[in-house]
Amino acid sequence: MYVCNMTDLNDSEIYWWRLLGDEPPEDTRGRILFAAYKEIHLNGFQAASLNTILAHTGVTKGALYHHFPNKTELGYAVIDEIIADRIFRSFIQPLEQAEDPIQGLVNLIRHAGDAFTLRDVQIGCPLGSLAQEMAPIDEGFRLRLNRIYEKWHDAIRLAVEKASVTGRLIEGIEPDQVAVMVVATLEGCLNAGMISQDMQKLMFCGEGLIQYLQLIRKPAPGASGQS
Repeated sequence: MYVCNMTDLNDSEIYWWRLLGDEPPEDTRGRILFAAYKEIHLNGFQAASLNTILAHTGVTKGALYHHFPNKTELGYAVIDEIIADRIFRSFIQPLEQAEDPIQGLVNLIRHAGDAFTLRDVQIGCPLGSLAQEMAPIDEGFRLRLNRIYEKWHDAIRLAVEKASVTGRLIEGIEPDQVAVMVVATLEGCLNAGMISQDMQKLMFCGEGLIQYLQLIRKPAPGASGQS
């Protein structure tokens, strides 16, 4: 892992830590949860330090255990309340609102690529990293993480179905296959960037996915073609 101390980083430096239009959590539970999210993102769940989380929030161990009876329950809450919400608001909700679904998906990928920094590449995706670490060894983690992936998959599948119904998809495209491939490719792009510590590899991977989406997209009648 490239960095291991959340105090070394500013929230605005990390795509996954930036505020999504909300004020920072002021209540004790919210502060613990967000600090735990960052500590787990940096170091993984098993290596995450409760002492570091407490030091970062300034709360007592008794206060932590009042809200979360053990470290595992804290990890579950991070998935359910923070990671799930960030995936929804960053990658699902905008797609649901897109008039042109395939172009909307392309725009999402481009926006994320523009927003990512080298720091993001170095520390990886919180969803994918936690899935690799914990899904094989803890069923509670696996079920919660899979629920996020399923919602993400369903949003892309519905978008592709909408594109088909509205005549904006070429013939012979299976929405479920596209959804699985897009989610897997995006996670693979992030992993390739993290392992290589190379921002350009992430960008190349994302552009390859965009090229595929543009190939299956049929412009609306009267449109000039790709955007």
